[in-house]
Amino acid sequence: MNTTTTEEKSLFFAGNTKSSDLKGRLIVGSTLAAVILIIAVLFLIIGIIVYNGWDMFSWEFISSFPTDGMTKGGILPAIIGTFILVIVMSLAAVPFGTITALYLTEYAAENSKFAAAVRFSVRTLAVVPSIIFGLFGLGFFIQFIGTGIDKTFNAGQLHWGQPNILWASLTMALLTLPVIIVSVEEALKTVPRELREASLALGATKWQTIRKVVLPESVAGIMTGTILAVSRGAGEVAPILFTGAAYYLATLPKSVSDQFMNLGYHIYIMSTQSSDVEKTMPIQFATTLVLLMLTISLNIVAVIIRSRIRRKKVS
Repeated sequence: MNTTTTEEKSLFFAGNTKSSDLKGRLIVGSTLAAVILIIAVLFLIIGIIVYNGWDMFSWEFISSFPTDGMTKGGILPAIIGTFILVIVMSLAAVPFGTITALYLTEYAAENSKFAAAVRFSVRTLAVVPSIIFGLFGLGFFIQFIGTGIDKTFNAGQLHWGQPNILWASLTMALLTLPVIIVSVEEALKTVPRELREASLALGATKWQTIRKVVLPESVAGIMTGTILAVSRGAGEVAPILFTGAAYYLATLPKSVSDQFMNLGYHIYIMSTQSSDVEKTMPIQFATTLVLLMLTISLNIVAVIIRSRIRRKKVS
């Protein structure tokens, strides 16, 4: 009887093992299939853009101004405008987002109601539709702050109280702020608590510990947040519709108080406002290709900076 029981148990466990192996293979197979599908979709999107836009892509296309109702010529003003927008946006959002994450991680008490309110605000901002940011930028930055500056310093003459690069960049900074805060906060949390305690034990102040220990250890996460912000900000159109983007400009912006052309907005205009969408389709794909290349280039620069910082830290 004991022998039979032992054999039954062996068969039972063998069956369970085979079942577990089958489930494990199914899970691994489904995960692998999902990864392959994502990569395939990515390459499919890039392939379609390159295939349809490569014939139009040339040095003249990226170095000249549009002509004939933007059906000919190039997109230089849109490239410059997008580049300036991303740079100003990053200069505004990254420091503020990093400071906010530092407060939440290093200074806020564990049960702080204020910190909880800040985190709730960040989560709420992350789910607000981008068009709402555009309307907020129009009402707050342009009509309130800009008009107030003009009334105070320019005798009411219109200068800052109109759409421009600065207001569009600040609006976009608000849009990307939640991404930066969450990324930097997670990076700060990865720094071992022992390093902080060791620094404080050696006599360093709280700020010295943050500046000399915490920030250098989490700089890779900060750069990751910057990359994500740049990737999102470069392609967003809705927030800049009311705050600075122009349909067409014959000159490049000379200051942050000027309006600007934008690659994403240019694609939107060509696909919705053109009298012959089929005729402008190659321009749309070529502009999309340029936008993709600009975004990838900015990301590569950020990745290179992050890698160099990591190497210096290791050495």
